[in-house]
Amino acid sequence: MEFKNILVVLDYSPACIARLDLAIELAKRHTAHLSGLYAVSHAFFELKDNEAARHAEQVQTDFIERAGRAGVDARWIGVDWSVVGVSVPEIVNLHAYYSDLIVVGQDEPGATEKNIPQGLPERVVLGSGRPVLIVPYAGNLPTLGERVMVPWKAGRESTRAVNDSMPFLQKAGEVRVVEVNSLLPGISHAEMLCEQLARHGVTAHPEHIVAGDISIGDALLNRIPEEGIDLLVMGVYAHTRLGSLVVGDVARHILRHMTVPVLMSH
Repeated sequence: MEFKNILVVLDYSPACIARLDLAIELAKRHTAHLSGLYAVSHAFFELKDNEAARHAEQVQTDFIERAGRAGVDARWIGVDWSVVGVSVPEIVNLHAYYSDLIVVGQDEPGATEKNIPQGLPERVVLGSGRPVLIVPYAGNLPTLGERVMVPWKAGRESTRAVNDSMPFLQKAGEVRVVEVNSLLPGISHAEMLCEQLARHGVTAHPEHIVAGDISIGDALLNRIPEEGIDLLVMGVYAHTRLGSLVVGDVARHILRHMTVPVLMSH
């Protein structure tokens, strides 16, 4: 699969411009069409918010101007969903069905942006059926996809993530496949995956680490600065809690504490 139609979820937060610029760079790199989605939902009947309308207009102007300067084929999608009870994640997932890659921002604690609810990345990962690139709300992003780390646990979710991220892996300068706390002596699933990736033109290196007294999530996060990783690719396990589907503990920890973009698939 190639990334030929990228969807970036936009808002009026300070972090949005960095996310937009990253999405534009990805569209250029993959010769892809870029759609910018600004969604507003209404939980109850209310008067139109003039400030919200001005915010949407400003974001639209930034999107069109920046994409135009970059020479990217782009389309603005402004959605003010007047049906009461339809959530922003539902709107995003509806448009995600017709895209190859979704770019969203990490939850920002204490954020006041009204049109982006907390938990959006998780809901899009679980509901879109597409690879989702989550961008940190803080820090600089000088590179993306030059040094990639793939936490590997043999199973459906990890397999899906590797397959979905192939356009990144094939362009990466270095790929590391990391197994944490492997319980199968004599069998290296990381090495088996590296052999599979080599058949797709991806040179990957297996690593085996022991988390010890820290969590698996922290063990992975610690490797990022140590090895100069600028993209994390991981499958997302999900389970049911109180009648709703939620991501597993490792993915939840990464979503809260990520320092580089993370591509997640479920």
